[in-house]
Amino acid sequence: MSKAVEVRGLGKKYRIATPGSRPGTLAEAMLKGLRGGTRAEDFWALREIDFSVNQGEVVGLVGHNGAGKSTLLKLLSRITEPTEGEIALYGRVGSLLEVGSGFHPELTGRENVFMNGSILGMKRTEILSCFDEIIDFAGERVQLHLDSPVKRWSSGMVVRLAFAVAAHLDPEILIVDEVLAVGDAEFQKRCLGKMQDVARGGRTVFFVSHNLAAVTALCTRGILLKGGRVHLDAPVGEVAAEYQRLARAGMSEDGRLDHVSRSGSGAARFIHLESTALSPAGDPLPVLTSGADLRFSVTVATRQSIKDATARLFLADPNTYRLIEVSADRLSLDEGESVRIDFRLRDVLLRPGLYTVGLWLGRSEADVYDAVEYAAPLELAVGSEGSVGGGVYACRSEVTLCRSERIPIERAA
Repeated sequence: MSKAVEVRGLGKKYRIATPGSRPGTLAEAMLKGLRGGTRAEDFWALREIDFSVNQGEVVGLVGHNGAGKSTLLKLLSRITEPTEGEIALYGRVGSLLEVGSGFHPELTGRENVFMNGSILGMKRTEILSCFDEIIDFAGERVQLHLDSPVKRWSSGMVVRLAFAVAAHLDPEILIVDEVLAVGDAEFQKRCLGKMQDVARGGRTVFFVSHNLAAVTALCTRGILLKGGRVHLDAPVGEVAAEYQRLARAGMSEDGRLDHVSRSGSGAARFIHLESTALSPAGDPLPVLTSGADLRFSVTVATRQSIKDATARLFLADPNTYRLIEVSADRLSLDEGESVRIDFRLRDVLLRPGLYTVGLWLGRSEADVYDAVEYAAPLELAVGSEGSVGGGVYACRSEVTLCRSERIPIERAA
């Protein structure tokens, strides 16, 4: 079978600022400039990457945050150049890395289809030939507002149209990064079906997702990255099992978060997490049970001042699918300060079993202070009422089953 992709000795190095050296204000930046600038060091996002992919293979690329997945896809897509090594691509490459990038708010949906398609490498004749299919895939609401400026659309409608355009690329090699995490549950199902059609069509596909259920359903082979290197290249079932094993090994059992796998600038960090089940009266319960209220007490410590940050806590199932997510917004802390945030989830109707707790802190996806995908395990026992044990299962589309409430921030002693 002929090769589609060959990667040999691939590496990518960046120069990054050392923790605590990044200026927080204009005055600090000017002062650092007078003193000789910000301290920087070499960081290898990828090192010694070797693999080859045959035509028609569907490969799932997995790994924890900071493992190097997005960097590898950008190298394969020729968005950035490698520091060392080489990549050989045999065929036209299409990339779905940033769904929605290239959309202009002042243009109509119709005009954006042609502009975005051109950015993705489609010819005008190709766009015209599949225009009706693109609009039909995007859905009725997009069809209704197709000739109005997209600045008046909801973000969900923009994402639907963006994926619809990207999904109708016709390259020999397709690179997909987390695009199935957009939209509502019905649209995600449609997106997964489209990706399965692409795979069955004999094209080579690289698929990146933290949703192991989607990876195992779509892919036949997996590549697990760890610390910027290939940790395992094997059938997708073996890779998924190893990914989960590493996740469990890295989770905190005692609440301390100083040793867990994480990513981010480190300007502020999560240092402790405590989970407690509560009775209807608010009293602590000895066992975490399905159907009860859950309180998560999270301690955050800062290394430098932060402003208008957001802290998120989410619960995920064993396949890494996020079921519940809550957030505390507009956090502003001084350098060296620590706070405790109490997240309280009411009537958590999740099926008894093992889940994971994840944490995220930052201002935007491009300005992350700390991200801990696997902060701690969460094991729920059968509730006293027993009704939850019958199989009621909360998922992203049913988050309303869990009424979330953020208790005001307390200053830690």
